[in-house]
Amino acid sequence: MFGDSLVMGQRCVLVVDDDPAILRALVGVFERNGFLADCAASAKEAIEKSKLRRYDVALIDFRLPDMDGVEVLIHADFKNTLKIMLTGFPSLITGIQAEEYGVEAYLRKPIHPQELLSLVKTKLAAQDNRRYL
Repeated sequence: MFGDSLVMGQRCVLVVDDDPAILRALVGVFERNGFLADCAASAKEAIEKSKLRRYDVALIDFRLPDMDGVEVLIHADFKNTLKIMLTGFPSLITGIQAEEYGVEAYLRKPIHPQELLSLVKTKLAAQDNRRYL
């Protein structure tokens, strides 16, 4: 869909949510801040896209029409991807499940876009630092 992010120096973000307004809003936030942004409206679409390209960040809604966000983590190829789970219905159990599958942050909707962007940048910087140690 978009060019080689390593050559362009841009980070790639996959936003997974079944709400078109949330998809548009989050994709817009990331694109305006120098990221390449892609979206998926279902778990199946997210899994397919994860196998076609590498994403630096995956923002995954917990409740999707075809499976939950943890199942996406199980089936998708998100190796070396910063994984953030979004939910309007947080619970301790889903938070623990998400953490077991490598989710670095578990956020409750509605999300303030600038706080999310700041979190993503901080987590990516920490991830980069770990790679070079």
